[in-house]
Amino acid sequence: MKKITDLDVANKKVLIRCDFNVPLKDGKIIDDTRIREALKTISYCLEQNAKVILFSHLGRIKEEADLEKNNLQIVASRLSELLNKKVTFIAETRGQNLEKAIENMQNGDVILVQNTRYEDLNGKKESSNDIELGKYWASLGDVFINDAFGTIHRAHASNVGIATNMQNRSAFGFLIEKELNALSSLDNPEHPFIVILGGAKVSDKIGVIENLVTKSDKILIGGGMAFTFLKAQGIEIGKSLLDADNLAFCEKMLKEHGDKIILPIDTAVSQTYSNDEDYRLKDITQIAETEMGLDIGPKTVELFESYLKDAKIAVWNGPLGVYEFDKYKQSTNDLLNYLVTNNIKVILGGGDIVAAASNAGLKDKVYHASTGGGATLEYLEGKTLPGIEAIK
Repeated sequence: MKKITDLDVANKKVLIRCDFNVPLKDGKIIDDTRIREALKTISYCLEQNAKVILFSHLGRIKEEADLEKNNLQIVASRLSELLNKKVTFIAETRGQNLEKAIENMQNGDVILVQNTRYEDLNGKKESSNDIELGKYWASLGDVFINDAFGTIHRAHASNVGIATNMQNRSAFGFLIEKELNALSSLDNPEHPFIVILGGAKVSDKIGVIENLVTKSDKILIGGGMAFTFLKAQGIEIGKSLLDADNLAFCEKMLKEHGDKIILPIDTAVSQTYSNDEDYRLKDITQIAETEMGLDIGPKTVELFESYLKDAKIAVWNGPLGVYEFDKYKQSTNDLLNYLVTNNIKVILGGGDIVAAASNAGLKDKVYHASTGGGATLEYLEGKTLPGIEAIK
């Protein structure tokens, strides 16, 4: 892995691709974790007296109305507070104003360029890795650091495009180094190695299941996706979530690897998909036609814990219940607490499960909580990640 410390960034114009795709509500940042995760790489470059030029996307840009709500100005303000120094925001992605601002930079200055996905408004130039755009951005600096793990599985102009044009002058930042070091422990894992999968659809996890079912000792399945596996076993699931298109896949997995796949034995059921109605705990075989399972039950949590108690390493992607409803957070929180209390080496695979751990005050107590859900999933699927290949 080519790391930032392998490059000479001293007194250079350093382009850094960060992941400042932070959640916003009512025009405010509600979680600045991704900004904080970028500080180590940015600070290192500033310590080397570099001129730092930052790139990031924020949200998706499909129409004009998306521009204002995904303006990176708000990130520049927060970053300035965290760095305790001025961050100059350039409200455009190319042109004379940007070029002049970079030309006038002094060592130790920081510039944040406008949302790279503004370039998607006319022709998806960022997301399609437009050749000329990548070349243009690369021309603005001396070296390039990719530290945006959350987009490392995408071939965009601001990561692959820049790196392609600066092949001998590119490296990974500290965040990507940390992420890849943690995930590499799954390439040849210690055993018992346990996989925990939740979330809504089987379709989102097919690649992960196929790749890890032979590597892992057990795959513990909860969340909405569990009901498609249960249906494949012939169990009545009522109005529970069903990924009908992937029933055959579930049947195949259960037939070939039934000894490894562990499914719920009880569930919290309700007749409505809401947080208002009281739920009832039922054996998994007793779900009525009018009911839906919205969380795994306490007996299933105990069952899962029995497989985790001797685990050397566990990887977890997706909550085990409808976590956005307070009533159905219990199993996810209980299992997170069990893992932390028993000092099990656990990797949380980004997205909702990291948000759940954060809400429960447990994110900083696990071995690793990934900043990129999609990137982690594709890594677990064994896919080639374009952002890595462009720099390797």
